[in-house]
Amino acid sequence: MSTTTAPAVPTATDVRAAAERISPHTRRTPVMRAEIDGRTLTLKLEQLQRTGAFKLRGALNALMGGEPTDRVITASGGNHGLGVATAAKILGVRATVYVPETVPEAKAVPLAATGAEIVRVGEHYAVAAEAARHQAETEGIRYLHAFDDALVVAGQGTVGLEVAADAPECDTIVVAVGGGGLAAGVRLGADGRRVVAVEPEGCQSMHAAMAAGHPVTTPVESVASSALGAATLGRVPFEVLRAHPVTPALVSDAEIISAQTRLWQEFRIATEPAAAVPFAAWLAGRVPGENPCLVVCGANADWRPVD
Repeated sequence: MSTTTAPAVPTATDVRAAAERISPHTRRTPVMRAEIDGRTLTLKLEQLQRTGAFKLRGALNALMGGEPTDRVITASGGNHGLGVATAAKILGVRATVYVPETVPEAKAVPLAATGAEIVRVGEHYAVAAEAARHQAETEGIRYLHAFDDALVVAGQGTVGLEVAADAPECDTIVVAVGGGGLAAGVRLGADGRRVVAVEPEGCQSMHAAMAAGHPVTTPVESVASSALGAATLGRVPFEVLRAHPVTPALVSDAEIISAQTRLWQEFRIATEPAAAVPFAAWLAGRVPGENPCLVVCGANADWRPVD
């Protein structure tokens, strides 16, 4: 009979430790309170983070909190790779990043500028990830997963910790879901607040995992798939979310594109599609709570606003 080792599962204590560990190298991104269509909301402007996305948090925490290494390999739709490459540069570690051939140039250009080795493989993240993991195993080099890693999840959770401290009146935090690292981390760092986890209709790894009782492979087809295109929810996020449930929601591609446009019109915030997913759910009335905070998770996109 085969056995599977249970993954290490982070806790709220790990999120607090991550916040202290990474704070010298990350920005404490601001929150902005606003009113739209007669409704109030708060935005966590994480697109202002170094590298333009929250992923730097998890990458730094994993490299600083894990076993010392002088080289790391990872795979990414773009943002995690940029986070790892930047964290590696800060810490003096060599990085190799596997990305899909379809990675947007808005992510590929700054990634190359970090000095990391870039390898393009396959059409989707899963293919790049398989190739990266094989290379890491072959060479005996640490593979840093984009979301299925306890230290990465704890690092992403510092977003929730900051919302709880800087916008204590918010009763709900809304995040986009790909592989589940941000949702799981924010749930741990949210200090008891409701977390709404929103997926595109074409990328439902969390919905599928919760329905099946374990992570399962799902189709990936969405305008937001470059960032939220994980075909399978991570085991670590799954264990966190099973023990600490979130409120799920879905949005269509049309709603995502409309939300992107509205973020620009209202706030002059130009985001990648994934970052507009929480706002899309809020506009559609799928976010409960009187005082929600929506995490604008990234700005690395080729999309250009049209007035």
